[in-house]
Amino acid sequence: MNQAVARERIGAKREIFGTPIFGPEAAQKGYALNKMCFSFNSAAARAEFVADEAAYCARYGLTAAQTDAILKRDLLKLLAEGGNAYYLAKFAGILGLNMQDIGALQTGMSVEQFKAKLLAARDS
Repeated sequence: MNQAVARERIGAKREIFGTPIFGPEAAQKGYALNKMCFSFNSAAARAEFVADEAAYCARYGLTAAQTDAILKRDLLKLLAEGGNAYYLAKFAGILGLNMQDIGALQTGMSVEQFKAKLLAARDS
């Protein structure tokens, strides 16, 4: 494959039905959100967030839509607002959720169904 074709394929917008792609646009859109979620590595930051969630969101410069999604615990909306699943997992941890919970939400499955799908894919 020549370089021009390779560049075209790499630059082409790929879509997976029902799955937001975390590319350059999403990275820019979600920068403040992901930075805030990264802060949750610190127990002190998690405590500060829980004490006043809206103020914590404002401190990081989240958009109104991102703040609303945080306050409503809408992980799917957060993904659409530029959230990276691995950073959002830090927020989900505050809620007592894990990556399988996020995967189940994304696929519209129960957590048990999602785990079974992962195991079936592993075994195939």
